[in-house]
Amino acid sequence: MKLQETLGFDPKTLSFEIKETEGRIEFSIRVVPRASKTEIAGILDGSVKIRVASPPVDGAANAEIVKFLAKTFGVAKSNVEIVSGQASKAKRIRITGVKAEQARKVFGH
Repeated sequence: MKLQETLGFDPKTLSFEIKETEGRIEFSIRVVPRASKTEIAGILDGSVKIRVASPPVDGAANAEIVKFLAKTFGVAKSNVEIVSGQASKAKRIRITGVKAEQARKVFGH
């Protein structure tokens, strides 16, 4: 069962872009801090929505995002980078060593 089926989203509204270049991918995320647990919560307005258990204080939420995405994609934390949006809920993520096809499978798209 795909993520959108699990979460009850309309697949027509779930479009987002994964840019793949030179052995790495980039995509946008939308962060919801202080959630009960860290998890992918679907696709919203062209971004992957991620609930994060950590509060947005002293970089704790950003560190949790990097750790979560590294574990989710099976790469080292050093391969996950927040390219932009360090102080924002909207962020641009770059992951080295992952292909767009793998990311689509993870996000159920």
